[in-house]
Amino acid sequence: MKLAVKITLVILGIVATLLLAAIAFYFGVTRGVRLDADKLTLDKTCIRVYDRNGNQVESASHTDIDFSSFPSYLPNAFVAVEDKTFYSHRGFNYKRIVKAAMKNIATFSFREGASTISQQLIKNTHLSSEKTLTRKLKEYKLTRMLEKRYSKEEIMELYLNSIYFGHSAFGIGDAARYYFDKNVEDLSPAECAMLAALIKSPNRYSPFRNPEKCLARRNQVLKLMREQNYLTDEQYAEAMNTPLPESATETSENAYLSRVYEELTELFPDAKSGGFGSMKIYTFYDPELQQELQRTQTDSDVSILIRDNNTQGIKALHSTVGMLKRLPASTIKPLLVYAPAIEDNFISPLTPLLDEKTNFGGYSPDDYNGASGTYMSARYALSRSVNIPAVKILNEIGIDRAAKYMAKMNMKIEEDDRSLALALGGMKEGFTLSQLADGYATFANNGIFCASSTIARIENGKGKTIYSFRPEHKKVFSEDVSFLMNDMLMTTAREGTARKLKNLPYPVCAKTGTAEAAEKNTDAYTLSYTKDDTVAVWLGNRDNSPIQATGGGQPANIALKVYETLYKNTLPTPFPTDCNGVLELNYDKEEYETNHRILLADAAAPAMTSGKELFRSNAVPKQKSSRFSHPTIQKPQISVKNGTVQIVLCQTKYYDYIVKRENEGKITTIYQGNYQQTICDNSVRSGETYVYTVIPVYQKTEGAPVTLPPVHIQLQTDLPDRWWE
Repeated sequence: MKLAVKITLVILGIVATLLLAAIAFYFGVTRGVRLDADKLTLDKTCIRVYDRNGNQVESASHTDIDFSSFPSYLPNAFVAVEDKTFYSHRGFNYKRIVKAAMKNIATFSFREGASTISQQLIKNTHLSSEKTLTRKLKEYKLTRMLEKRYSKEEIMELYLNSIYFGHSAFGIGDAARYYFDKNVEDLSPAECAMLAALIKSPNRYSPFRNPEKCLARRNQVLKLMREQNYLTDEQYAEAMNTPLPESATETSENAYLSRVYEELTELFPDAKSGGFGSMKIYTFYDPELQQELQRTQTDSDVSILIRDNNTQGIKALHSTVGMLKRLPASTIKPLLVYAPAIEDNFISPLTPLLDEKTNFGGYSPDDYNGASGTYMSARYALSRSVNIPAVKILNEIGIDRAAKYMAKMNMKIEEDDRSLALALGGMKEGFTLSQLADGYATFANNGIFCASSTIARIENGKGKTIYSFRPEHKKVFSEDVSFLMNDMLMTTAREGTARKLKNLPYPVCAKTGTAEAAEKNTDAYTLSYTKDDTVAVWLGNRDNSPIQATGGGQPANIALKVYETLYKNTLPTPFPTDCNGVLELNYDKEEYETNHRILLADAAAPAMTSGKELFRSNAVPKQKSSRFSHPTIQKPQISVKNGTVQIVLCQTKYYDYIVKRENEGKITTIYQGNYQQTICDNSVRSGETYVYTVIPVYQKTEGAPVTLPPVHIQLQTDLPDRWWE
């Protein structure tokens, strides 16, 4: 018994000691922690944006809204989803804390939270987001102070005025204007629920970025509001049938600045409030270029983007529709089809492709003007944006294989989009103009992909850099493949569908694209780049209504004007003229055009019989022409008519011919000279047999003799003619 008492006393002593130590630790950690009323409200100007030269171009400010202006649905929506015991607890929901702790212990994680609205306000305005014991103790003390000093209505007012709602909307007043173009007091139950849904992650649940996720989250909030009797059945039904907003009420000067705020949300996807604090955002923004883009006049919606291929920074961005995903049309061909096919040595720029109507298991694509039925090089097919050859190449390399290259450039091909129609940009959603521009910049950067950014760095209110843009470099294509793609896309700008750019005083790589529905154009692109910059232009309408433009028309003209402004005082860095791993070789042009085979040119060939093309050094054609160093011909045709032997030569340019006759052991040269269609020999005698040999000659080099079938000269003149081949 005495032993049990001793053990009990020891245990109580240990517990008391630990308790005293914990109390001492708590007071030590929280010593000097004070609730600062000024921190509970955002600065009137909480974010300042600067251009590439360090000049301020915009500031994001907000106005606090009084609790008396809140419709009852507004605080109720946040209480329902964030803290349903808000009006009854004194800062903490201990039951919820224990439940979350047990779940975290069971899953060996710290994902489950139990913060009340009061705790969130303290965390977002007074503390960092680190998950440490010392921060939690400070949060506990400050929350208790908050609850003692402020009423529930005041806490709710401070909370809603300090939350970040995404897309540059700081506080409930900005959010109501941005998302719904309304004052706070005019918000409906459905709108209040959507705003409450956003704060879990403004980026993930944005109605303009992820409408399906936003709708599901909003409806969840409405369901909780109904369960907690904040809505009647009628109000709930009406709110559930209310659509989400389709477009924002822009408050920033231009689309570039809207993009800055979107990137800010992407950088801090789980930020719920003014935890951003006072910020200085330094960007790659070029005001002069931006002004030029904003002067663009079109009859449809337009997006124009300029990105720096060296810094990967976006210099200017003008858009009347934001950064929508659209079908890429033929602009996808270099990224999905040609570059992967060259990388894997399925094709070279010279590969002959037959442009004929083809059925690919039920899919039968056509060209803009119908299939030509002729052979063309891969370079020609790309530069003229011919459809059928592109589909043939994709069919050869395989969709899954090509999709892996796209994924490396942050352009995921969904499983249900994986059909051969991808070669022509056929898919459900498509890509943003920014994604396409980043993909094309990969070629300018020697096959290295880097996602672009508007934000260069961010400083907090104390001048400390809290973010610096460091682009991730991903190897997608080999340097030699990028060199070839650049050269092929220069052909497109010089003589293909983007030839409106051909008169620029420096090389430009370009590709156009035009998407259509019901035989009417809906999207038109010109994607182009120099070594230094990528210029992307899109025309279309948000509602997919028809436009008059084609990719090689108005978008190319817009790109031309952009280049004239972009390089009005300088010239871009020249593209390299050679590359390790790329060879310029001569090929037999006649063999290519006649028999559609790639043979390296004969060293003895005349210049006009050879063409020049670029090849990867690891994919050089293995066969070489010898038709001039070793002249060869097809077997001529021989006949006898009216006692005269006639030999019909197969025409081969540049050859001379020697024709010899053998009779009774005697060899006679009956002809020596240039090509003639028919060589006649009327010096033969009746009853005799003759054997003729034809020898092709090129520059005194005799080729392989071709011996013809013997011919016999009949005595009877009334016998029918005979032919030998």
